[in-house]
Amino acid sequence: MLKKNTETFLGCDAGWEEACVVLYGAPYDSTTSFRPGTRFGSRAIRSESYGLELYSPYQDAELRGRVLDSGDLELPFGDPAPALAMIEARAAEILQGGKVPFLLGGEHLVTLGAVRAAAKAHPDLHILHFDAHADLRADYLGSPLSHACVLRRCHELVGDHRIYQFGIRSGDKAEFDWGKGHVFTHKFDLEGLAEALDALQGKPVYLTVDLDVLDPSVFPGTGTPEPGGVSFDALRRAVTDACRRLKIVAADVNELSPHYDASGISTAAACKIVREMLIALGG
Repeated sequence: MLKKNTETFLGCDAGWEEACVVLYGAPYDSTTSFRPGTRFGSRAIRSESYGLELYSPYQDAELRGRVLDSGDLELPFGDPAPALAMIEARAAEILQGGKVPFLLGGEHLVTLGAVRAAAKAHPDLHILHFDAHADLRADYLGSPLSHACVLRRCHELVGDHRIYQFGIRSGDKAEFDWGKGHVFTHKFDLEGLAEALDALQGKPVYLTVDLDVLDPSVFPGTGTPEPGGVSFDALRRAVTDACRRLKIVAADVNELSPHYDASGISTAAACKIVREMLIALGG
């Protein structure tokens, strides 16, 4: 049974029995392909969350009472395999307790560990993915375990036409060509999300949010910024709708590199996205 962390995300100090959602962090960035630093993301989100109110005027609701923050995993750097195994084990423990695991990254590869656990618990798992990058490479510089390959590895677990991607505006041609026959990719923006939410009704869904889906004018604190992204409010509405309408069995928010944004705006945006998702999930 997991116990609450001593330093928690805003208001997430429930005990195991009353919690419906369990936060855990994966401070890992050993496969980052451009600028490292996402290992500091989960800690920054916790620390800076104290600048937020519990109350969300967007949802007219407060974040109280039903979220346990179980803290960061202590992950080895270098070889991603043991780190992914530890993430999978934590997610599986939370799922076995009948709760929703909510992962704070870390680079996007950490999603794979959590999806492995969710796919075992829910054989009909689908994935809703917000990102600037397709992440569908077969390998990156010869390695199949890279944040540039994470959705390709997830596809191997869930199968064809169970991954819905939004905001995608970067990737090599081979990724986009391969994706046409295997995943639903919506380029550049969130158009088509309402139809995707309709299609996903009643299905178990893993929700993964790579924060670089946001335009770097509002979210510069990330390792691979891609101009042309969505606005904060568009992403907020999207993730809130998904969390309210869908059967979200697990989720994550990742790819904050706080030290690339000395203003703190990027971390504040990440905190607000997490708060809105948690409230919408029942927290």
